[in-house]
Amino acid sequence: MMDAELKKVGNAIFEMEKQGEMNASALVFGIQGLVEEMKKDRTLWQLRNVASMPGIVKHAMVMPDGHEGYGFPIGGVAAFDGKEGVVSPGGVGYDINCGVRLVTTPLTVDEVKPRIREICDRMFENVPSGVGSKSQKLRVSTEELGEVSERGVEWAVENGYGRKEDLERTEEYGKIEGADYAAVSELAKKRGSKQIGTLGAGNHFLEVQEIGEVFLPEVAEKFGLREGMACVMIHTGSRGFGHQICSDHLKAVMKKANELKLPLPDQQLVYVPLETKEAQDYLDAMRCAVNYAFVNRHAIMHWVRESFDSVFGEGTSEEMHLVYDVAHNIAKKESHEVDGKKQELIVHRKGATRAFPAGREELPPLYRDVGQPVLIPGSMGTASYVLVGREKGLGLSFGSSCHGSGRTMSRKQAVKTHKGNEVSKGLWDSRKIYVRAADMRVVAEEAPDAYKNVDDVVKSVAEAGISDIVAKLRPLGVVKG
Repeated sequence: MMDAELKKVGNAIFEMEKQGEMNASALVFGIQGLVEEMKKDRTLWQLRNVASMPGIVKHAMVMPDGHEGYGFPIGGVAAFDGKEGVVSPGGVGYDINCGVRLVTTPLTVDEVKPRIREICDRMFENVPSGVGSKSQKLRVSTEELGEVSERGVEWAVENGYGRKEDLERTEEYGKIEGADYAAVSELAKKRGSKQIGTLGAGNHFLEVQEIGEVFLPEVAEKFGLREGMACVMIHTGSRGFGHQICSDHLKAVMKKANELKLPLPDQQLVYVPLETKEAQDYLDAMRCAVNYAFVNRHAIMHWVRESFDSVFGEGTSEEMHLVYDVAHNIAKKESHEVDGKKQELIVHRKGATRAFPAGREELPPLYRDVGQPVLIPGSMGTASYVLVGREKGLGLSFGSSCHGSGRTMSRKQAVKTHKGNEVSKGLWDSRKIYVRAADMRVVAEEAPDAYKNVDDVVKSVAEAGISDIVAKLRPLGVVKG
């Protein structure tokens, strides 16, 4: 806990001034109530530690869904000089490229609601889920896993999963450059070869939703969204592959940091200079996990499309289009304007989503004139949102926004407070939201009140001017790992 001195410097923007060991100031995004929540754990202490790291550019940040994490707070954003800066595995996290994709359907909510149990049960059968889940449909050799890791979604499309139009609708076109499979351990390879196309446990999910309200009709139309449409949101990451890569490289990074006698306010915040072999090895392997996660979500989408064909009739999937796929645990090379000059940076986003405005060359031609779709899942049983990046966000947050609701209750506390079957029954009885889960303990852990109010989170980034609200999505049914 930390009694931080924060000064309000704008709508839903607070500043922690540079002091003591800090090498930069820090910004906290959020309406007052959310900021007060952050003072209850170590979020702001961790933010101050991030601002103390060498080579940090402009300021450290935490988004309104921020809470205590590993080293970096969840919701943390920090950029370092692309040549002389540092890299920190804690600034990405264990679930490398945990992310979200949204898929539209040609169906209306009235067509889907009567069959919500059937479609959720079919997706549950078709997509393996839960802790340690393994795919029976898509196993690759460790050699072929190298292609998955280095080529990303290109590999998936070539092998019959998805279609070419999906490539430009995925961040980095589904393949981040610089992945080197040689940097991946044998144990990570073994874990990764069996888990492509599987849904993780915890807060990961498949959710059938309806487009409830549209706030920016022209942008929504560009994204292919309209009121009353049924859609599917997919939230998962790089599974055991990414977790093992993080674990492996954390050890090497820690060893090097100790050799260099680097100042570490928190051992979990360990970092090394970009110029070191340990930093480059981590980035090479991390990028493999990034591409793996894109393929994982892509394979899941393929089986979601198949599920809709089997329940709603052959050909349904032909009109199921990927809106976009975004990563929210990643470190990336990006070019940003700093003090009036373009600078190459390594931007760490840990529980934060890239939210580029119109005009950025990284965006596909399809969205370059309106800005990037930003996908914000809510907690189970609450709304999710589609946002769009704003120009102001480039200067304020390196083009970053929130990534979800953000926990207010630990998983242990949630299990003590709730019973999974009661949460599931309550959602059905009160709002006809169907929950199909591999483990009712996970349902208890993910109870809606274990999270912040997603409406307040999204309101915060809109008031701060870093993203605009395009559409609000409401849940119809959810599949949990």
